[in-house]
Amino acid sequence: MAIKRGSKVDKSFSSSAMTDLMFLLLIFMIIATTLINPNALKLVLPKSSNQLKDKAITTVSIEKKADGYNYYVELDRVQGIAGVEAALKERLSDQTEPTISLHCDKSVAVDEVVKVMNIAKDNNYKLILATQP
Repeated sequence: MAIKRGSKVDKSFSSSAMTDLMFLLLIFMIIATTLINPNALKLVLPKSSNQLKDKAITTVSIEKKADGYNYYVELDRVQGIAGVEAALKERLSDQTEPTISLHCDKSVAVDEVVKVMNIAKDNNYKLILATQP
């Protein structure tokens, strides 16, 4: 008398579920990276051959207008250099080694850059000047 097995296990592997998952992850990453825009201000940065790869916690942007300068901390416009210092103190109060990235247009006077540098020095912030490669 022959004993028969009731079920046979299929040993083949179907990778269609894995490819569906990979395509979904790829689409998600493409959409997510296009939505990330760290600096929405259109500034013409000065050129430099040296690049520093530090990760800044926040950014300060200076934009030259006909009637003066506009200051931004991240994307929020602040009033003058005193507003920059107040916004930085608020955002960086809980950081141990705060790093600021300074984005300023080529046409911004050096005096305005030095004012932000003085704020960073007085509050023990590390300052990085953003440039184009």
